[in-house]
Amino acid sequence: MRAILVLEDGSHFRGDSIGAPIDAEAEIVFNTCMTGYQEIATDPSYRGQMVCMTYPLIGNYGVSDHYAESRRPWISAFVVRESIDDYSNWRAEGGLSAWLKHWGVPGLGGVDTRALTRRLRARGTMRAVLAHYEGTPDVVALVDRARNITPLSEKDLISEASIAERYRIPAGGPARRIVVVDCGIKQNILRSLGRRGADLIVVPHLATAGDVLALNPDGIVLSNGPGDPAALPGVARTVGELIESGAPILGICLGHQLIGIAARATTSRLRFGHHGGNHPVKDLADGHVHITSQNHEFQVDGDSLPRDSGFVVSQINLNDGSVEGLRHLTRPVFSVQYHPEGAPGPQDNQYVFDQFLELVGRE
Repeated sequence: MRAILVLEDGSHFRGDSIGAPIDAEAEIVFNTCMTGYQEIATDPSYRGQMVCMTYPLIGNYGVSDHYAESRRPWISAFVVRESIDDYSNWRAEGGLSAWLKHWGVPGLGGVDTRALTRRLRARGTMRAVLAHYEGTPDVVALVDRARNITPLSEKDLISEASIAERYRIPAGGPARRIVVVDCGIKQNILRSLGRRGADLIVVPHLATAGDVLALNPDGIVLSNGPGDPAALPGVARTVGELIESGAPILGICLGHQLIGIAARATTSRLRFGHHGGNHPVKDLADGHVHITSQNHEFQVDGDSLPRDSGFVVSQINLNDGSVEGLRHLTRPVFSVQYHPEGAPGPQDNQYVFDQFLELVGRE
C-alpha cells in the first residue's frame, strides 16, 4: 500500500506503508540514534509526534518486550528510509512493522529521510499528515489538513502518558524511599533507581505536594514527559511547594523544566528540538563534557532565571548553548534536561542517579 507524508509547508514525501494502514496527524521530528527504535517508539515524551529516524536501516534486530520503555508505543507514526522485516536477534519476538500494526501505529518506509531531516533542521518542527492512497493523492487538501492540526502546546498530552493510581516497586530490604512523580516516565529511570537499592513509590502527575509529602519520602524524582511545560501551571506550583519542603529533588527533562518554571524562569520552544543519543553537554562546575541522550522540544530560558530564585544554570548544551541543568545554591535540588537513564543512548550519565542518592543520604 502506498502512503504519503505531507508537511504544512507544502512539501511531501511518498513511500510504502508499514505498520497500521491508518492515517496520522501530528508534528514531526527527527531522531539521530543509530539503534533503539523500540525504546524511542515507547518513550511517552513522544506523545503527539511522528518520528523520522535519520539512520537508514530500521528494524534489523526486530522487537522485544525487553526493549520497551513503557506499556505501549506513544509515537503517532514512524518514518524510515528502509524498514527491515528480515530481522536477526536472539531476543526478538517479532518484526517492527507487525509490532506497529498490532499497536495501531502507522509508518512510512522508502522515504528520503536525509532530505526530510534537512528540511526540519532548516525550517523547524512542522505539523504533518501521513495518509494512505490509491491513484493520485490530493496533496493540496492534505496540506490544508496539516495546517489545521492542533499545535503541541495546546494539547493535554501529559494526562494521557501519566498514570491514574500510584504503585510501589519495593526494594529487597531496608532502603531509601523515593517518590517518583510520573509525568510520562521511562522504565529505565525506575530500573536505574531500583538497581541502586531505592524503594520506589510512583504517583500520578496530579498528586499534590501534600500527597507526596504524606508518603514521607527520603527523596523525590520529577520524571520526563510530553508536551509544553508552560501548559502545566498547577504541576509547577506543586513542584514549587516540594522545593520549599526541603526534600531532596531530582528533575529529569520535563521535570527539569517544571523546576525552572517553579523558580520563576520562562520556557520556550527549540527550533527543531533535541532528539538523539549524541548531544554534548558541559558541566559548568568541573568543565567535564558528557555525551547525552535527549528527547525534548522545550527549554528553560537561562537569562530569565531570577537572581533571587536560589537557582543557577549548572550545565549547558555545547551545540546551541541551551540550558541542560539547574542547581539550587542552598537546597538539595538539581535537575538535568537530558535523559541520564539512556535507553536508547549512552549510559555514561547514570552518575546523575548516584549523585542524587548521595544527596538523599547526606540529607
